Amino acid sequence: MLVTNARIFTADSANEWAEALVIDGDTLAYVGDAQGARDAAGTDAATLDLEGRLVLPGFTDAHTHLVMMGEALGRVGLTDARSLDEIQARLRAAREAAPDAPRLLGRGWLFDSLPGGAPTAAMIDAVVADVPVYLDANDYHSVWVNSAALTELGITRDTPDPIGGSIGRDADGEPDGMLFETAAQQFVWSHLASITTDDDRDAAVERTIAAYLATGVTGVVDMAFDELGLAAFQRAAARRGGALPIRVVGHWFVANTGDDAANLEQVGRAVELAGEIESPWLRVAGIKLVLDGVIDACTAAMRHPYADGSNADPIWPLDRLKPVVAAADAAGLQVAMHAIGDLASDHALDALEHAHELNGERARRHRIEHLEYAAPGTAERMARLGVTASMQPVHADPAIWANWAAMLGDERAERGFAWPEYVDAGALLAFSTDAPTAPHEALPNMYVAATRRSALDPSFGPNQPEFALPLAQSIAHATRDAAASCGDENARGSLAAGLAADFAVLDTDVFAAGEESLLTARVVRTVVAGSTVHEV
Repeated sequence: MLVTNARIFTADSANEWAEALVIDGDTLAYVGDAQGARDAAGTDAATLDLEGRLVLPGFTDAHTHLVMMGEALGRVGLTDARSLDEIQARLRAAREAAPDAPRLLGRGWLFDSLPGGAPTAAMIDAVVADVPVYLDANDYHSVWVNSAALTELGITRDTPDPIGGSIGRDADGEPDGMLFETAAQQFVWSHLASITTDDDRDAAVERTIAAYLATGVTGVVDMAFDELGLAAFQRAAARRGGALPIRVVGHWFVANTGDDAANLEQVGRAVELAGEIESPWLRVAGIKLVLDGVIDACTAAMRHPYADGSNADPIWPLDRLKPVVAAADAAGLQVAMHAIGDLASDHALDALEHAHELNGERARRHRIEHLEYAAPGTAERMARLGVTASMQPVHADPAIWANWAAMLGDERAERGFAWPEYVDAGALLAFSTDAPTAPHEALPNMYVAATRRSALDPSFGPNQPEFALPLAQSIAHATRDAAASCGDENARGSLAAGLAADFAVLDTDVFAAGEESLLTARVVRTVVAGSTVHEV
């Protein structure tokens, strides 16, 4: 097929712009000028005239949570509810709309939308007390619940805190309705997973696939794959004869159990799956470790305390982390480590250096996720070790910045999300969204990257605009470099002969119209492996 009459941004440094391309099966046979494309296509090729529209390489969301995103799309949204009254009104309305539902699920609330940044069960009880209510925070590192949910979970004053997490308690020691970090995972998420059916998960997967394809995303990297999520995507592929309309790479979630042998067993399972499940559509590439929490809840591990004098211990102490990272590295797995605080990123790099020393020279491409605040020198250290900086522009949206900055309370807030440091140091920088902790749409993500302005609320001014990146560079980090972050740079991510025919067609030339147009532009066609999988 000859695709012509287009303005094509290729993200290929050797040939950044083109006029036409030729698709041969599932790959690109030619990318370049119109006459060259006609010659390469031959007289029998079908022709797709794009009427001058802009073509971009397909986006790869290099850090996302696929089943969770599909579930979130069906829950009460609370990110833009900026007061307790508004949150309560939405919960009341949702309960009235579904009076027979056995529980109420919501997502996306922000700490600074609540009095003193301190949610309590009583605040939810005031409007919904008859059924359990579970509300994931915007960062998905805390869950706010009502009294009925505490009862359903069996949490009392005598329930101990799990490793790496805590149960919020009032002055009398009673659970107050907040569950932080691993307490959210082990109590709430495991309970909800146990009562969720395969049909529910299948529906979530289909919602996620459709939502991503509609925004020009052709590849995704799931950062918390487990048995249930993997099985759901295997069923999705089986329903389609073994293929998927989107490319899925998974990182197997490894939890710190406090026992080295049990931790290494989880790595062993990832090794098994990496050998068993590998196709162009679905594969397991490595493991995921969550080393700390988040700055908004003061659970990220920092070198120096927060503004209130508190600090947080890492979820993975270094002596537990090193053997897991070394084992995964020795097995050829890619290690991805959530590290938001600067102490956590220090530990991540310490563990990787240990793996290098233990296992010697070998091909490896490990990653650190988020890096919201990293101390000076971190980027250079990552570049020396060949470690990818996996970061999310939408997490720097000024509309959700105030509480983040207040928790740090000093000059550290001025260096948040310092993307150019990684580029200048020579580290690979991959952009993603971490959906559902943030909106999954690719184009608004690029708006934040290129402007440091808010895609959620235009009334906010830019946030550290000196850290904005040019639009072409931002898109390359979300396409070419995002694909490279999972080792696929020789297969996809840019538009060049021999690579996968994965691309998106926009109704607006955002380069000509300016960055503001990213907030209104639509993807009118998404092509994966040469086939149109979304069209408006």
